[in-house]
Amino acid sequence: MENEARLERWLDRALARAETPRGGATVIATITTIAAVAFGLLMTVIDHKNFTTLGQGLWWSVQTVTTVGYGDHVPTNVAGRLVAALVMLLGLAFLAVITAAITSSFVARATEERTRRAGAAAPATEHDVRDINERLDRLEALLRERS
Repeated sequence: MENEARLERWLDRALARAETPRGGATVIATITTIAAVAFGLLMTVIDHKNFTTLGQGLWWSVQTVTTVGYGDHVPTNVAGRLVAALVMLLGLAFLAVITAAITSSFVARATEERTRRAGAAAPATEHDVRDINERLDRLEALLRERS
């Protein structure tokens, strides 16, 4: 029970760090690394016929999670293939999140730079937009009266 509470606390801290793109990427990278090692160990146990050493299991896991997949070590039994499917999905998720985090950082920097170049003007709020609409309505009314 104590281990479960420790794991829950670790997950809470990890998820709290995931509020920023960089934090999210760090959490995903950490989880992916732990999972790659665990799946490499698991594959050595599940499909010992094709993965006779721990090194082969870890090598397979790393090349699968990174979507390289050389094919030099391939699971042949059903349990091994199920583990392989999980590792492939984990690898795709890892790449998607890392790509999103990098893209988000680029977009945030570009937005900051554009704002800085524009004189640090703050984006319009709902109140600002409402005021502008009211002013436009008054101007249109004045123009109609003069026509």
